[in-house]
Amino acid sequence: MSIARSIAPHLPYLRRFARALEGAQTGGDAFVAATLEALIEDPASFPTHVSPKVGLYRVFVKLWSSTHRGEKPLRSGALTDALQRNLEALTPASRQAFLLRTVEGFSQEDVAAILEIDADEAARLIDTAGREIAEQVATSVLIIEDEPIIALDIESMVRELGHEVTGVARTHKEAVAMVKARPPGLVLADIQLADGSSGLDAVNEILTTLDTPVIFITAFPERLLTGEKPEPAFLVTKPFRPETVKATISQALFFDRKAGRKS
Repeated sequence: MSIARSIAPHLPYLRRFARALEGAQTGGDAFVAATLEALIEDPASFPTHVSPKVGLYRVFVKLWSSTHRGEKPLRSGALTDALQRNLEALTPASRQAFLLRTVEGFSQEDVAAILEIDADEAARLIDTAGREIAEQVATSVLIIEDEPIIALDIESMVRELGHEVTGVARTHKEAVAMVKARPPGLVLADIQLADGSSGLDAVNEILTTLDTPVIFITAFPERLLTGEKPEPAFLVTKPFRPETVKATISQALFFDRKAGRKS
């Protein structure tokens, strides 16, 4: 099987990883495009002794790391003090390991293979990143979810991370009303709600008046990862693992300019 065919199924997930790593759709997609260009130019650089997905991520991480080596991985434009502190508190290597394990779902062994380190070092990086991120962020959170049990699970995870929950909305209308009553510092949203309304539409309406990070938690990721703009930088697929949700919350707040301040 050709390299192109073997890696094609994994590209949407690499894009998700890249965007979380960079904190923005544009920057993440640019690195994915550069990875594909590098493979076209030098197909022999693709490792064949690991799975295609691990090999793809390894090539990407090597390119990303070479670009950020010796400098802070800052985005373009002005940065607030809170974001600057968050970036300085977490090393690129630990952020990579944390995302690979908790968001992308790689085993610890795969994380080690992707980063070309041993398993013990991978475990140390993952643990360090989780603690560093948790220490940097605290905010208020609106949950848009129509399934009561899932909403309770998410609420519990949010509180365990030290955040407040401003409310749990089951419909588009409820979500907009709760935001007007108390603007949150983060929104966690499903895209299919109880009355047939759309969580995506609710979020789009909320974002017309509120500048806040959004994480979509959905059983239908293909509805969001279409290759069209805008797409979410942060996306969790149902059924989810608690550590994945927690990691994504931390990553979303990590890049938010209001991180470290409750609304």
